[in-house]
Amino acid sequence: MRFHSIWAVLVGVLFLAVAPAVAQEAADAPRAETGGAQTLEDILRRQRGEEVDDSFRRDATGDPDAAAGIANQLGALGGASNSEVFRALRYGSAEVTVSSQGPAAGVLIQDGGMWWLEFRQGPLKTYGGYLLLGMIGLLLLFYLIRGRIRIDGEKTGETILRFNGLERFGHWLLAGSFIVLGITGLVSLFGRLYIIPLIGHEAFATVALASKWVHNNVSWAFMLGLVMVFLFWVIHNLPSRHDVVWLLKAGGLFSKGVHPPAKKFNAGQKLIFWSVIILGGSISVSGLSLLFPFELPMFAATFAKLNDFGVNAWLGMAPFPELLSPHEEMQYAQLWHAIVSFVLMAIIIAHIYIGSVGMEGAYDAMGSGQVEKQWAKEHHGLWVAEVEAKQGAVPDAKATPAE
Repeated sequence: MRFHSIWAVLVGVLFLAVAPAVAQEAADAPRAETGGAQTLEDILRRQRGEEVDDSFRRDATGDPDAAAGIANQLGALGGASNSEVFRALRYGSAEVTVSSQGPAAGVLIQDGGMWWLEFRQGPLKTYGGYLLLGMIGLLLLFYLIRGRIRIDGEKTGETILRFNGLERFGHWLLAGSFIVLGITGLVSLFGRLYIIPLIGHEAFATVALASKWVHNNVSWAFMLGLVMVFLFWVIHNLPSRHDVVWLLKAGGLFSKGVHPPAKKFNAGQKLIFWSVIILGGSISVSGLSLLFPFELPMFAATFAKLNDFGVNAWLGMAPFPELLSPHEEMQYAQLWHAIVSFVLMAIIIAHIYIGSVGMEGAYDAMGSGQVEKQWAKEHHGLWVAEVEAKQGAVPDAKATPAE
């Protein structure tokens, strides 16, 4: 019994003597307990989106002078283990020689692509699909409650020119190309999940290849149409005081017989116009980056500007990465391209609804270009008055609703 007591005292004294040294060693080398691997704090910082000091991996690429000999274990690799070789390739410290001179040719391992793949296969598909289906559901509900928005007054049979042939061509060039781009883009994103089970891998390979070709080439028509409609209608889509009245009354969409005053474009149409111009322009820029891989990097410079303005701090986030590999630039461009496209598709679905089955007489504006004059008076009364004034006609009092 006495022996055990003496032994316990000796162990305790030894522990008190060694513990400070062990604690100091742990403080100096926080990954000592994990054998040099990442710690729980590393994992938590990564999950919070904070910067992780990965020098314990980045710098562990071997020392040839201290490496095992050729005849010893691992020596066949010239003194570097497989793990060390792959770490050097992963962090760009390996001396890589390639025959191709492209900007991304020397990047052999780019593990940053995993987060892109997971986001593309998960949240992008899930929330993008919900957004489109949600918009369709809301429009169906609106139709069931409100019904088709009819012309309230008595139709006169008289028409007025709303859009000329060139304006309609620009609109349909933009609209048609966007629909084709939307369909082919959805095929590329959802094809593996929904189309392959229906037609098989071989048939889908042909569909996917055709979709890619069509998507890349029709994009030029979309950009041309975007420029055309901007030049045609930007002057008519500048904000005015009438827009406030229109928005306060929700354009009369939810109330029969309510028609706020509007010129050639009302506030709702202006919102659609600027959404198409801004979002469509952003889609075009990111699309050009994808059409010409590694030649038009945008995001590193953009992230640097956002950090300079402190946007990351406003959002409670770590600084945005300012050093991106060529592949990372492409991954960000693809995700941005898809996300903005989903938002614009949802907006255009609403636009298609209101311009077709949702409102009586609306389709004629982009069909024949001639609209029923009573429809024009109800929805664009100030514009009708302007047209009649230019033609020398006496403006109809009903065409200029009270503000």
